[in-house]
Amino acid sequence: MTDVQTARPHKTHHHIGKAISLRELRSDMKDVNGFNAKIAVFLTNIVGSMWCAYVFGLIALIGIKPALKPGGEGIIAWIAQTFLQLVLLSVIMVGQNVQSVASDARSQHTYDDTVEILDRLDIKTQGGLKDLADRIDSLTTAMKQQEK
Repeated sequence: MTDVQTARPHKTHHHIGKAISLRELRSDMKDVNGFNAKIAVFLTNIVGSMWCAYVFGLIALIGIKPALKPGGEGIIAWIAQTFLQLVLLSVIMVGQNVQSVASDARSQHTYDDTVEILDRLDIKTQGGLKDLADRIDSLTTAMKQQEK
């Protein structure tokens, strides 16, 4: 066996900060054309952040006191209509962003590994598998001639 060094796997947590960061908001908005598209990118990046989830959680908690008063909507309705809808919207968007970045990283690593394997196989140049296949064909032809 040869002494081949392989790349160490990359952890996903290095990419999480990029997925939920507001730092790239400006470059994301430059990538799209049109006023409506810029607004959509801006709002998606803001609402899809954990900071927005925290703010929505605080807003939902402010509304719990009126919900629990007599004649209020009640705890079940407050949980379903206020807390879950407000907080989970942002949390789900953050989760999708994190999964998307991790998936992109895995895809890129798979592609890089495939390119490296194909380069090591050397299937398109003289030598490598072509020579091996030619040798097997010549042995097969020689064996068929001996049988006759």
